[in-house]
Amino acid sequence: MKTELWAMELVVLGTIIGSFGPLLLKVGMDNRELTIYNILFNVKVISGIIIYLISSFFFVFALKGGQLSVLYPLVSFSYIWVTINSRIFLKEKIGRYKIIGIFFIILGIIIISITN
Repeated sequence: MKTELWAMELVVLGTIIGSFGPLLLKVGMDNRELTIYNILFNVKVISGIIIYLISSFFFVFALKGGQLSVLYPLVSFSYIWVTINSRIFLKEKIGRYKIIGIFFIILGIIIISITN
């Protein structure tokens, strides 16, 4: 089965949406004690979990259009989006090693995708 382009695009879209999940989890738990109450009754944490869930639906729908061995590595795009979002919204630094890591993630995705 050949992996359809729309399925790959759906996974990438899901990773973009899903990348806001960890951002909300981080903001929601900043300066808070790690307790069940702070997790279950925190709007930002719950929103982050819901965003993760929504992005998972994108992946599930995409599975209809292609091979798992091609689509699943595309999920690693989420590492790139989270790094970018962390820089934009949390003002985190993106150092040399993160840039090198992003380069290798992109290289791996390209290699896997062209061997489709």
